[in-house]
Amino acid sequence: MEKIYFNYEDDIINPCWDNVFKAIFTRDTPESHGALEYLLSAILKRDLSVQSMMTNEPPVDNINERQIRYDITCKFGNGELCNIEMSLNPDLYEPVRSEYYSGKLFTSQDIRGKNKSYSDLKHTYQIALLVNEPIYEDNIFVHNFMYYDEEHGVSLNGRTHIITIELSKLEQTAQKSASDMTALERWAVFFRYTVDKDKRKLVNEIIKIEEGIAMAGQVLLSISKDERERARLLSEYKFAVDIQSKMVDAERGGGDKRAIEIARKLLKRNRPMNEIIEDTGLTLDQIEELRFSN
Repeated sequence: MEKIYFNYEDDIINPCWDNVFKAIFTRDTPESHGALEYLLSAILKRDLSVQSMMTNEPPVDNINERQIRYDITCKFGNGELCNIEMSLNPDLYEPVRSEYYSGKLFTSQDIRGKNKSYSDLKHTYQIALLVNEPIYEDNIFVHNFMYYDEEHGVSLNGRTHIITIELSKLEQTAQKSASDMTALERWAVFFRYTVDKDKRKLVNEIIKIEEGIAMAGQVLLSISKDERERARLLSEYKFAVDIQSKMVDAERGGGDKRAIEIARKLLKRNRPMNEIIEDTGLTLDQIEELRFSN
């Protein structure tokens, strides 16, 4: 693979933007696919191979029809499922939201049929990289949750995992040398500090050590220097920020009327139902009613 290096003057687009994060890991290239496998291996602390990937949208190269959808769902070679997403501003309800999508991912497995049983259910992983606001009141940047009886100290030893990686808690980690960091710490610092020119030397040291991060860096640099791709990603990011701003305005004084207006626009864009619910705060029944009334 070609050696990658970020120069001080390089204007690198932020890999923590949801759509940029997705663009890095969903391209049909060896670098993109390899970077995703390395990232997930670092998070799950084991070697793995991604058998298939679903992004719930038109192909990445389909610029005119592409929809923003911030998660990547993978199936590993052993049949396990994983959903990974990047969030700039996690919702206040992020923990229960992760629990909800973890449950949907686990129950999406089909064990019907006379030759199948509950023992055939595979492990599933709901992974969220949270950028700006911490969710948990500690200094630990990664948490791995499973069902657990807190009162008696007994684990259910279940097969669903909720993993949160809080990039806002990396200040002390970023003081380490790249060689002293774990693989996951290197990935976290890469996401958090690549656009920080004061940390560019550290990021370049990390790229030298981690082959997977070098792959991700190569894709990111390519995106950053491609004017057409860069403009598209900035446009998508602007749209997402506009929607968020409109929702804040609606909460401050517009009420359901404004949320309904936004929901109608998102329905016309064929946005996924769960995304419309998150962006507007309306219920599924309310949105279904709007869809059939359009």
